[in-house]
Amino acid sequence: MTVEKLESEALKLDPGARAKLAAKLLLSLEELSDAENEQLWAEEAQRRHDELVAGTAGERPSADVFRDARARL
Repeated sequence: MTVEKLESEALKLDPGARAKLAAKLLLSLEELSDAENEQLWAEEAQRRHDELVAGTAGERPSADVFRDARARL
């Protein structure tokens, strides 16, 4: 299942179920190892550098940034 499909299905849940799922997902991020966190930040730094060099840097919501970074794990 793709992240997009999973997201689509999750958004169909009632608000209480979505809140419970969101809480579990957030807690799971606290369990990332130092190496995983370092990798996520390194990838994000490289992406931002590439955008600056290409002249395509722009504002992105932080939720999008973290979603994309996590998808690369």
